[in-house]
Amino acid sequence: MTDSGFIFRLASTVALSLTLAACGSGSDSKGATQVAAKVNSGEITVHQVNAMLARTPNIKPDQVEKATELALSRLVDQELLVQRAKEKKLDRDPRVLQAIEAAQRDILARSYMEQYTATADKPTATEMRSFFDANPALFAERRIYNLQELNITLEPGQMDDLRKTVSEAKSLNEIVSWLREHNIQFKAGGGVRAAEQLPMEALPRFAKMKDGQIGLVQTRTGVLAIYLAGSRPAPLDFDKATPFIERFLLNRKRAEMAQAEMKRLRDTAQIAYMGNFKAAEVAPAESHAAALATESGGSAVSAAGAVDAEAMQKGLSGLK
Repeated sequence: MTDSGFIFRLASTVALSLTLAACGSGSDSKGATQVAAKVNSGEITVHQVNAMLARTPNIKPDQVEKATELALSRLVDQELLVQRAKEKKLDRDPRVLQAIEAAQRDILARSYMEQYTATADKPTATEMRSFFDANPALFAERRIYNLQELNITLEPGQMDDLRKTVSEAKSLNEIVSWLREHNIQFKAGGGVRAAEQLPMEALPRFAKMKDGQIGLVQTRTGVLAIYLAGSRPAPLDFDKATPFIERFLLNRKRAEMAQAEMKRLRDTAQIAYMGNFKAAEVAPAESHAAALATESGGSAVSAAGAVDAEAMQKGLSGLK
């Protein structure tokens, strides 16, 4: 573990502890909350435990007691580490203070965007039905794909030979043999993936694939050979799909709101770059705003794969 990594994690722990403590501070805080545990001279309140539980999604009723015990255990460990850090005066270390400030800024930025996008309207039944009908590969014609992949590192000038080999190959093993004969480095991978686990933009191409087909996809680090070893239908009707569609469309609305708000803030702000610093040619506002607005787990209906979706789509358009 690097010093900088340790400092950031420690600062995040301290910042979180200070935030939780601030939430329970005030003259009447003791009356509003109960003490869950005492750790040396410090205390952990029920409010802090509840705050941690609130960040743990999908807790079932029969799991609450166990989850509470685990949350309290983590808070005890955290309190011990914070106390030890303060004894060593790490809370005065310039690097820790800088990291705490960065964590605080990130928390504030996320909190504002979450509050702003919380006003997004839930999708209507018509919107959800339209999305369902427009994406048969995700729902009515959904499939489970058994994919085998070769992540290939190519030298300049080898792409044409690889394409020729793929076009003539009857299986992935033939491609593997060719790669080994030419001392070309590759890593094998793959697995069974449902339609919603593939890049959404490329899914229509996957839906057109037949068992036994091979596709080549150029990636940022090389080439990916994808072989569809097999697939099976697994349709999802509208009633079962509704919760997932609702969450996806709501997240998309929030991301669009966040992008629009970020653009508005930039357009109305007075931003002056000093010295040798200058604005990026492509402002990161859209991706940053969307990341702040959506859940950390990503959308419910699509998940980004290891390959850029646009590159995946272009590559699969030339399926053998």
